[in-house]
Amino acid sequence: MLRVSVAASLLIGLLSGCATQHAGTERYQPLMAQGGKDVMWMPTANNLVTEMLEAAQVTSTDVVVDLGAGDGKIPIEAARRFGARAVGIEFNPDLAALARRNAQQAGVSDRVTIVTGDIFQEDFSHATVVTLYLLTQLNIKLKPTLLAMKPGTRIVSNTFAMGSWEPDATILADGEVSGFFWVVPAKVEGTWAFTGFPGWPEAQVRIKQKSQKFDADMVLDQTLSRRIEGHLRGAQISFDFKDDRDQPQTFVGIVSANKIHGTIKQIPGSVVIATKEQ
Repeated sequence: MLRVSVAASLLIGLLSGCATQHAGTERYQPLMAQGGKDVMWMPTANNLVTEMLEAAQVTSTDVVVDLGAGDGKIPIEAARRFGARAVGIEFNPDLAALARRNAQQAGVSDRVTIVTGDIFQEDFSHATVVTLYLLTQLNIKLKPTLLAMKPGTRIVSNTFAMGSWEPDATILADGEVSGFFWVVPAKVEGTWAFTGFPGWPEAQVRIKQKSQKFDADMVLDQTLSRRIEGHLRGAQISFDFKDDRDQPQTFVGIVSANKIHGTIKQIPGSVVIATKEQ
């Protein structure tokens, strides 16, 4: 749901006239660009709804949470087209009631829940996919909450980015960039003790993380130090390095709390294990 400043929304309301709509009635219909708590309401285009949900690879096993659900279009489509369970969080009680009616009319009210609430107060940590249509500054305000979600959670934003958090992909609609996609990365900042690298009994990797990317100093046998760069996609971690023969190798693994288990891509059957140092 596209949001702009309250001042702008008040001006729009004055220009368009005060609508004589009654909260909670069957007759309620939202006005395009009507004011809200922080921002104004604009519906997501139908084709972009599909593009967003496809970018997140939504399936029937997902829980999709739409922040600023408006009339419920995205939760309804997530349930109807992709079979997901979906939750919409909407501050405006009139819009929330309308979204519930729309879900019932679409035959998906058993899989769609509309919560009347504040997206900055409600707990949506159970989501596997989060969709939003907010201004950049609101996305940035939400960023700490989103980054604290379970690694692998997919985030899709209509139109607006997330500040310094670079997207994993862009979404195209009608040939233009219309949205952004992120996967919440595991937290790996710190020092890790690795075993299993070819030619080295031990390696210490000191990681400095920036969202899904990281830089690291790789210290081999407490003497040789090498600078590496790596990438995270959810709990999946990878980085390139040079082995004891100065040959390029790629480590790929899975982060699980304070453990990493993986392999050297070029060496079938190899086993590399890391433990995070306290």
